[in-house]
Amino acid sequence: MFENLCTLPLSSELFTQALHPKEPILAVGLSGGHVQSFRLPLVAGASSDDEDGDTSVLSTGTSTIDTEWRTRRHKGSCRTLTYSNDGEVLYSAGTDGLLKAASSSTGQVISKILVPFDPSGSADPPTHLHALSPQTLLLATDSAALHIFDLRAPSTLSSKPSQTHHPHEDYISSLTPLPPTEASTSGFSKQWVTTGGTTLAVTDLRRGVLVKSENQEEELLSSVFVGGLPSKPGRSKGEKVLVGSSNGVLTLWERGVWDDQDERIYVDVGRGGGESLDSLAVMPEGVGDGGKNVVVGVGDGTIRIVQLGPNKIVGETLRHDEVEGVVGLGFDVGGRLISGGGSIVKVWQEKMTLDDEGEDEDDSDEGETWARKRTLAGSASDGSDEADAEDSSDEEGERKRRKKRRKAKGKKQSGNGILGFKGLE
Repeated sequence: MFENLCTLPLSSELFTQALHPKEPILAVGLSGGHVQSFRLPLVAGASSDDEDGDTSVLSTGTSTIDTEWRTRRHKGSCRTLTYSNDGEVLYSAGTDGLLKAASSSTGQVISKILVPFDPSGSADPPTHLHALSPQTLLLATDSAALHIFDLRAPSTLSSKPSQTHHPHEDYISSLTPLPPTEASTSGFSKQWVTTGGTTLAVTDLRRGVLVKSENQEEELLSSVFVGGLPSKPGRSKGEKVLVGSSNGVLTLWERGVWDDQDERIYVDVGRGGGESLDSLAVMPEGVGDGGKNVVVGVGDGTIRIVQLGPNKIVGETLRHDEVEGVVGLGFDVGGRLISGGGSIVKVWQEKMTLDDEGEDEDDSDEGETWARKRTLAGSASDGSDEADAEDSSDEEGERKRRKKRRKAKGKKQSGNGILGFKGLE
């Protein structure tokens, strides 16, 4: 279903990634504290209705991935990133206890505050950021705190959270907003789902924690909302939250019925339990076979595709890395799949059909790769890779804690002879 376009090496381990809501831009947060912004090439044919809609970026062979900016944003690791709703601001939070707002186009910091301490008075490392609306920013932490910040302007952070909730007893491992209901007048979400430890919880912007699930007896690690599923009168409205667990099982939760899961899909099985499901992304309309598909990043470095309805694995297993898990997944505005984990990011697109290949055969000599600008490795002002290594060593214990039974198994899958090599130095 997908083929690897390129592999993008990073200077240290990837902790988080974020995709711009309106432009083909990827931001990554690294264990060495760096934040880097990449601009991906436009998908050929996407900007004009007169052009061939099937034309792929592969057909040009001349596109580049540019580093827009790179900076040492945090003294510790950069744990989490998110864009504002309009994409103008990039928020980041790190183990140095700072939450920063920066211009997404230049990387210049506009505002910064301290992340509130945990109940013992110690630093509370962040786990997730999400811009719920232009006025509301959510920050989750290791101590299971969920801070809500009022944004007086999209780039201005208030010094203290307006609310703080504790929906779980363990660190918050995922945060997924629930789309607004038809009765909403603002058009922005006011409720969200979090997972932490072995429970799922729903929190409301005004009313606080609404409900907490029963103990699922398995660690819940990732989540995503899926709408537009077939509705069943009296049983289902066609809206579900999917949750990835530490033992290879994907659970489905009916919206509004939060006490317990109602379906289970076995994505990875093995003796003593399968690999962890560390990241999830919904395949957008127009990509894939037209069904409701969810892409799953697995702890063994593979990527699986689950089709909802039949609730089964479809297509071939993709290989992101031989050892490291896939901690980041998402689709850019051009419908390309971006996977992140270890010290690499991979860009994937739908496989070309035989007809597509025939049309592009005459252009194959124009180039076989995306060129990557030399600025990818950073500039002298960003600091050395030795500094990255020194900082990332402090995160080793935490990184091991978060990895759920990582294993290296299976043969590495290469690309399809188009851009199937590793590294673009």
